[in-house]
Amino acid sequence: MRAILFDLDGTLVDTERETAEALARALERGLGITIDQQDRDFIIGRSWVAIYDGLRSRYPALSWPRERLIEATAAAREEVFADSGITVLPGALATIDGFAHLGRALVTGSSRVEAEQALRALGRADAFDAIFTSEDVSTSKPSPEGYLAAAKALGVDPGECVVIEDSEAGIAAGLAAGAHVVAVRVANFHGQDQSRAHRILDDLESFTPELLEELAAR
Repeated sequence: MRAILFDLDGTLVDTERETAEALARALERGLGITIDQQDRDFIIGRSWVAIYDGLRSRYPALSWPRERLIEATAAAREEVFADSGITVLPGALATIDGFAHLGRALVTGSSRVEAEQALRALGRADAFDAIFTSEDVSTSKPSPEGYLAAAKALGVDPGECVVIEDSEAGIAAGLAAGAHVVAVRVANFHGQDQSRAHRILDDLESFTPELLEELAAR
């Protein structure tokens, strides 16, 4: 294996609940729109394009353009982080740091400002060789576009990459890219089907060099 391609939310950190809370605050304050639990669950594993389109179909009063919604949510998320901090998932930092000899890229459905917020909170703002956010692709997960672009940016074949994911959409994207896919359960609070991944781990504390060798031998 020559590279590891990381998802962000639900894989390295758990900010999906914080993002949902921030989104709810932004819509309530800015437009008087109250979202429900179904909307909060809908966010999981989806890009801002999909989130915005889904909310627009449910709430015609959502008059903001997507960029305005992202900005308002990011501002509210700073408040949420100040209130409750950021949840770093087990093994996340050790995996980022322990495989620095490989190419490392981040491929997330979050916006760039959200990704940068999370990486600063992690203390790993400069850890990745390439970062692809919702603003860098034309089609979101489960499309493989982001993972294919990351592999190309690192100069490796997708088959030489391990994708680490938590969501159905992300797992499908990694598989469609032709990568080896590892799923982590630790933040899977919403019943995401991870069965298509090549390996499923409780958390990244179980992500080892031996596992990489095992995947390479597939």
